[in-house]
Amino acid sequence: MATLLVTDPIFLEHLVLPGQPERPDRLRAIAQSLAEEPFDALVRKGAVAADEDALMLAHDEDYVALIRDAAPTEGFVRLDPDTAMMSKTWTVARHAAGSAMLAVDDVLSGSVKNAFVAARPPGHHAERDRAMGFCFFNNAAIAARHAQRSHGIRRVAIVDWDVHHGNGTQAIFYEDPTVLYASTHQMPLYPGTGAESERGVGNIFNAPLPPGADGAAFRTAFSRKVIPAVDAFQPELVIVSAGFDAHWRDPLASLKLKEEDFAWATVEVLALAERHAGGRVVSLLEGGYDLTGLADSVAAHVGELMKA
Repeated sequence: MATLLVTDPIFLEHLVLPGQPERPDRLRAIAQSLAEEPFDALVRKGAVAADEDALMLAHDEDYVALIRDAAPTEGFVRLDPDTAMMSKTWTVARHAAGSAMLAVDDVLSGSVKNAFVAARPPGHHAERDRAMGFCFFNNAAIAARHAQRSHGIRRVAIVDWDVHHGNGTQAIFYEDPTVLYASTHQMPLYPGTGAESERGVGNIFNAPLPPGADGAAFRTAFSRKVIPAVDAFQPELVIVSAGFDAHWRDPLASLKLKEEDFAWATVEVLALAERHAGGRVVSLLEGGYDLTGLADSVAAHVGELMKA
């Protein structure tokens, strides 16, 4: 069965302030990498927009209205020191969330085995009522809730290997035993959350890594903390918050992963999904800001998805 790739030129239309690393060139680098011959077998679909009710699966109604109404007609408006909107941001962010939902629909319908969504802006820092860290809507949280509300999925596991802790995803599900959140990330680092002691209702599993940790340390943490937690939870769907900023080339952190480490983690997630979820995996792009490291890591990740 095939792997789905959801991406779209609309994701280039969210522009950022000069010097910000979460920029349209990220998607251009990924598109160039996935245009190579090994990826010809991907099923490719364009983006669809989430409506406001879908956004409210994970966000407060007042917050959705705030983002809708904050979009300026020209220039930028800052929502936090790192997160600025321009005229197209509201539309593009809704397409990022909607594309995550589309991937869930196709995977759970059985038309594809798994999916990768190459969308921006990313989502895992967005809290129920707060934009931060380049994120406006929490795509992974919306996807998980959509799987539960529209497809009857009872247990969703979200595995996050972005170098930054997904504070928004953790906060949204902190008291919800139907969603497991497991994260490897550098600590200390933005946003300052992600300690092992943060456990929710027994559904939160953080495996922080010290600055300078390499692929061996990452694999050890993933094997000791993430894999046993997901195994015990027995999810019916696995969502990956697939950030690639733990790559050694990335400018925003100091972990030392290589693309083969992301390939290894992908294989492990696929094995978890085979054991518990009929192989169903939806992977959503989060961070990754060195264009070469990002493109190579995404290629390694998607290549393993296609082998499943």
